[in-house]
Amino acid sequence: MSTLIKQSISNETLLSMQNIRESNARSYPRRLPIAIKKAKGVVITDMDGKEYIDCLAGAGTLALGHNHAVVHEAIQEVLMNNIPLHTLDFTTPVKEAFIDEVFAILPESFARKAKIQFCGPTGGDAIEAALKLVKTATGNRTIFSFQGGYHGSTHGALSISGTTSPKKHIHALVPDTHFFPYPYEYRCPFGIGEKGHEFISTYIENTLDDPESGIVTPAGIVVEIVQGEGGSVPAPVEWLKQLRRITKERNIPLIIDEVQTGIGRTGKMFAFEHADIEPDVLVLSKAIGGSLPLSVVIYDKRLDKWEAGAHIGTFRGNQLAMATGRATLQFIKEHHLPEHAHKLGQYTQTQLKNLQQRVKSIGHVRGRGLMLGIEIVDKTKTPNSIGSYPADGELARAIQKECFDRGVILEVGGRHGAVIRLLPPLIVTKQQIDEVLACFEDAIKAAEKKWVK
Repeated sequence: MSTLIKQSISNETLLSMQNIRESNARSYPRRLPIAIKKAKGVVITDMDGKEYIDCLAGAGTLALGHNHAVVHEAIQEVLMNNIPLHTLDFTTPVKEAFIDEVFAILPESFARKAKIQFCGPTGGDAIEAALKLVKTATGNRTIFSFQGGYHGSTHGALSISGTTSPKKHIHALVPDTHFFPYPYEYRCPFGIGEKGHEFISTYIENTLDDPESGIVTPAGIVVEIVQGEGGSVPAPVEWLKQLRRITKERNIPLIIDEVQTGIGRTGKMFAFEHADIEPDVLVLSKAIGGSLPLSVVIYDKRLDKWEAGAHIGTFRGNQLAMATGRATLQFIKEHHLPEHAHKLGQYTQTQLKNLQQRVKSIGHVRGRGLMLGIEIVDKTKTPNSIGSYPADGELARAIQKECFDRGVILEVGGRHGAVIRLLPPLIVTKQQIDEVLACFEDAIKAAEKKWVK
């Protein structure tokens, strides 16, 4: 029996097969037409032998890149010792060791009062669990969320996400969800720029305290510290502190979605640490599984009021993911990768802001750590009152294609798909970042030459 499929098949052949047989809902291959033969570290090799630097990294999942040695070792240890691969929610030494490692990276005050719920293998399922948790604990039904936020594509998670396109054809989404503006400096919803977050804090507080607001007391407020799919938009530290104060004073559970920002991505182990706050409910997935599918909800034990079986899932006992997750967390701590992400992120932002002065279409550079966004705009049009130019999603996609043709894989997101997003593995080196930056400059200049008049 062959161990793998034929390795001589071309990119074109596999992409054609995918186009014929896979669902119309597939997304990434439409903009990044690659069939992958192998991957190691930050480099992906396609079926035709072309190499790419991977700045997508499984949408932030691959903290240590592809096929890291510690991940392989953890998998081999599980297999060699006949540890069960599937355990529902039965415990094992692997599971308890993973929990030990997770609790060890939490702020000590949060860890002391924390409980953990293992969910299905996606961040969306963990969000579903978090919503059920706070509704059960508070007896309330309303959820506050934020414009531009993304929390998954399951029914409940989509209901609390700001993205509107996938909602157009989905009826009867979860009711009693209310969206508030998110502090987005470049496109401030109040048209005042940097100080816009102060208006948002006041608006939220007034809504909660106004008996005629039309909105009943929420079961919880869910927020991303840096909006990922919304365009790598970081929330100001002061706003996060105010949001925590507002929710704590009113005993409203604060759910922090760190599916994409967690485990070193933003320059700290958890993005909420930038603001020196703690959540009531913390949602983790992606990097927490060390390349393999896993999601958890960690929450204050005072909320633990649901009953046995309140949230279940067949694959919540993924032992391989717990083993690789533990090994990944240990490596990240031992090699100080959050600090590495912080320093390299600052360097990358500086270089991108310098590039902004040399090209025509960069409107804004932002992010935290190695979670960066470059907003592409049309400067031939009139800016708004705070100097922000209209988004240019068409040009952003052209830049993405030019990067792909030059051997760099990156994603677009944000409003109108106009934000180029950088999410490289945390192990990426300065030399590799410099290669990406050089490629990006060539790509943006080539795209501007074709598209910008």
